[in-house]
Amino acid sequence: MIQAALKAGTHRRRCVFETFTRRLPAGRRYGVLAGTGRFLEQLAGFRFDDGQLAFLEEQRVVDGPTLEFLADFRFTGTIHGYAEGEAFFPHSPVLQVEGTFAEACVLETLILSILNHDSAVASAASRMTGVAEGRPCLEMGARRTHERSAVAAARAAVVAGFAGTSNLEAGRRYGLHTIGTSAHAFTMLHDTEEQAFRAQVDSLGTGTTLLVDTYDVEAAVRRAVEIAGPRLGAVRLDSGDLAGQAGWVRELLDALGNRDTQITVTSDLDEYAIAGLQAAPVDSYGVGTRLVTGSGAPTTSMVYKLVARENSDGVLEPVAKRSLGKGSVGGYKHAARRLDAAGRAGAELLALDPGLLEGESARRLSVPLVADGEILPGATGAEGVEAAAARHRASVAELPVAARRLSEGEPVIPTEHLDH
Repeated sequence: MIQAALKAGTHRRRCVFETFTRRLPAGRRYGVLAGTGRFLEQLAGFRFDDGQLAFLEEQRVVDGPTLEFLADFRFTGTIHGYAEGEAFFPHSPVLQVEGTFAEACVLETLILSILNHDSAVASAASRMTGVAEGRPCLEMGARRTHERSAVAAARAAVVAGFAGTSNLEAGRRYGLHTIGTSAHAFTMLHDTEEQAFRAQVDSLGTGTTLLVDTYDVEAAVRRAVEIAGPRLGAVRLDSGDLAGQAGWVRELLDALGNRDTQITVTSDLDEYAIAGLQAAPVDSYGVGTRLVTGSGAPTTSMVYKLVARENSDGVLEPVAKRSLGKGSVGGYKHAARRLDAAGRAGAELLALDPGLLEGESARRLSVPLVADGEILPGATGAEGVEAAAARHRASVAELPVAARRLSEGEPVIPTEHLDH
């Protein structure tokens, strides 16, 4: 497309692209935007190096003028979008890229690959932290996804309320709280379970978490208390009837004088399993496979569409698709969330004319992210994750209570186009 636009002389036309999803995954009440900070970090160094350019030339992917354009590529446009961590709904313009056609076109796959993946994980994570009702959820999914997406998934999970991650690279890169646990292999390495527990406590202290279901749970709990005493940090259950086991393990710990020893559970948890454990005396949840794969919705199906472009007279005008089932609404959208007197969200408002939002009791949703090619501070690195997690908490708190329901249903608030 860029090569053809270069030849036609239209590559410098000013354009606006919007990223949005036409619909939420089946049954979901809201989505959570994640990955904005990662995209901006990638954008800061987004260049075509000599090896990449040589490949494009050798394979005759593009011609000489296009190679020259790519060799000098720098994004010089402007980007607005929802703050990372914000809830979103069908047609929410979560990222708006304004620049020349050629510059904006180059970024499409980068934007969609990051936002679709990270938002899917964050949306699943938000459902899990919602039903956990304040009990910590811990991300443990690195072994169930690609090694690079594991870092991104850990970050997205923390954006949506997870308390920590087992992924040390994510912790290093984004300042996340890191956690860990011993595996069954460590217990089976030793001649006896007692030797394994003593080795772990001697090295890590009594505040460690001991895995108690390798052999016999009751015997292991008694052995753990005997070795670590009343300051034993936690025991972990990883199999069987977690709710039933947690109940009698809690009673046993209390009877042995370990009222402060916590119980953490793992074993293929998802939001439904966590909801099923609400009445059990569980203190924290370790979640892996279902979290990093979006818990049944591995993508948010976001798209990147041209909504306005400069015409031959130099005037920016709306454009829209008319495709059956995939039509779009042209024009740069201004977005806000209607709130009632109690601060509860009632609708997602979109308007081409920002004046239509002036009379509404609504919170504006779009924030500046890039100005004339310069990435604005606050959205990247550890600082960006902290800000996104705070935005997520505030955003979800203003949604109707029905947003937390796991039963299938429509988006918890409607999207209203005020110009139509």
